[in-house]
Amino acid sequence: MRIQGDFISNTSKGIPESVVRRTFLPVCALILLTISAGMSQITSDALGMHNLAPGGTSPVKASGDRGCGFCHVPHSGVPTVAPLWNQTLSKAAYTPYNSSTYHEQGNTQPPLGKSTSLCLSCHDGTVAVGETIVAGKTSMTGAMFPEDVLGTNLTSSHPVSLQLPLKDSADLVSSLAGSGLTADPAHVKLINKNVECNSCHNPHVQNNDRLSPNFLVRESSNGSLCLACHDTTRTMTGRINPLAGWTGSSHATATNQTAALAHVGGYGTVAQNACLSCHMPHDAAPGTPRLLRAASPAAPTLDKSTQDCVTCHAGGSNLSPAAPNIAAEFGKTGHPYTAGSSLHDAAETAVLNNSRHSACVDCHNPHATSPVSLFSAPPAIRVSQAGVSGISADGTTTLTPAVNQYESCLRCHGTSAGKQILAAFGYSPIRAVSAGDPLNIIPQFSTNVSSGHPVMHDRNSPLPQPSLRVNMLNLDGSTPSRLMGVRIMCTDCHNSDDNREFGGAGPNGPHGSRWTHILERRYEFSQVAAGAQAGTLIQNLFPNPDQSVNGPYALCGKCHDLGNILSVGSSFSKHAGHINAGYSCSVCHTSHGMGAISASISGERMVNFDVNVVLQNGSSLISYNRVASTCTLTCHGFSHNANGTVAKAP
Repeated sequence: MRIQGDFISNTSKGIPESVVRRTFLPVCALILLTISAGMSQITSDALGMHNLAPGGTSPVKASGDRGCGFCHVPHSGVPTVAPLWNQTLSKAAYTPYNSSTYHEQGNTQPPLGKSTSLCLSCHDGTVAVGETIVAGKTSMTGAMFPEDVLGTNLTSSHPVSLQLPLKDSADLVSSLAGSGLTADPAHVKLINKNVECNSCHNPHVQNNDRLSPNFLVRESSNGSLCLACHDTTRTMTGRINPLAGWTGSSHATATNQTAALAHVGGYGTVAQNACLSCHMPHDAAPGTPRLLRAASPAAPTLDKSTQDCVTCHAGGSNLSPAAPNIAAEFGKTGHPYTAGSSLHDAAETAVLNNSRHSACVDCHNPHATSPVSLFSAPPAIRVSQAGVSGISADGTTTLTPAVNQYESCLRCHGTSAGKQILAAFGYSPIRAVSAGDPLNIIPQFSTNVSSGHPVMHDRNSPLPQPSLRVNMLNLDGSTPSRLMGVRIMCTDCHNSDDNREFGGAGPNGPHGSRWTHILERRYEFSQVAAGAQAGTLIQNLFPNPDQSVNGPYALCGKCHDLGNILSVGSSFSKHAGHINAGYSCSVCHTSHGMGAISASISGERMVNFDVNVVLQNGSSLISYNRVASTCTLTCHGFSHNANGTVAKAP
């Protein structure tokens, strides 16, 4: 009598092998159906595509019916392999998943003959399906679906065979590293305290989830399979949970229908697809950290994180009703997509030094964002940006999450190095008085500036402001909108030109605009001829300007009554003369705030001349005297003198 493992060879007792096979296969099937009992009611072939028999549903079929024998054998299986394994094991070396936010956990090679290794004996594509230990290579027809062949590069698949012991993290359920239990231990299990293929997949039952028949261990709509290990509500001292805010977010609750061509999961709505809307457990975009989906339709010119968003946020029929078409806004003058270099990474510092990029996830946290139904008063950050990181007004302190909207902007527009003036955004004035870095808006909005728009501090001007409206005006230039409070937001000026907050039909925020500098409305900058010296003739005059929303200073007119500004008795007495002659507000006034002052320019009324347009008057410094209503400079070929006289420049 021969002993093979724990089994006694029946053939040595004179029992024909055909009888053994007839006995083994029904018993095997009974065991498999017993295991699956309670998980789902099986009304058809439980094995599904793992049934390689001629009558099965697998695209790969055998010439004969071996039943369970393609994977299992009662005798002479692979030594030391518990489930009596019959498929030849792959000896391939695998490149495991890795990313900048995963380094603590780490991977190992799947142990040969254990759990994940068994699955990869077919699914890495290096060993032919049906190449058995006992019977050798079985004659097969057909081929596996491409998406089922993972290859040996597993960087685009969920990590398996992790280094033990598991490392705890704020986004993992507390019992995972502690006791080796998931939040759903009845279905989702760690295998020998590790994550393996059969933690999520039951190879013996294809349709536990009938809408996603991928051999899942349980029905998995609304992210339930992912949430068995990933905790969206956990807090850990000194750790940030990147999934915080998920429960009430738009991606967790949106009922928009998803089209099959969107390839965002097998369920019917965004909320049901949940995590799968953006992440793929297998076959994510090659080399993409965090298993992000590629764009559908393809958008190869975009960076990976942006591709993941444009599937649903670029119009089209992937969602019903459609989400706002953000991609169309970027097609205007807008924050540029990144591609090829300076790409976003989840582990990057909040201050983007010398790494200029504007991926969607720089300003929006996809795990926490929600659509704005009520536009809250400034400066608080809107729910569409909930959970994003920001930089405080000191220019260095990281805030996660950001509390105020401007803190999100300061990641790039504060103290960060590498900022550039780009021609794509239009003309940029150079001011007579500057704090050193003209693109650092922190000094321009700080609480101690002599004058500035009240973004980072409450309105505190000691001087009267007769032109200030009670309410901002909508995009139509006439309908009153939000009450003029003590603060304004960055997006009150830098916004889509058709934004919903101020009466348009488009998305909110500085995604893109038909106006320069991503301004919400038209604002013209006076300029001298290209290559001409400052102080010479201005080339783009707007005499007696249209004061409506179509005019050159429509953005100013949103908050300031242009008629009041042009009234000699209500405002600066020289306003009417300068503006009606065609000179822009930009010649004399800075738009954000002073940032610094000098002996000749105190910064009152945000007066800070554009030295691309004005020049010194002889040896005198460019200066402004509010009390005397005079300035000393040369502009448009005329010399302005400290005593208020004006003469043709020599």
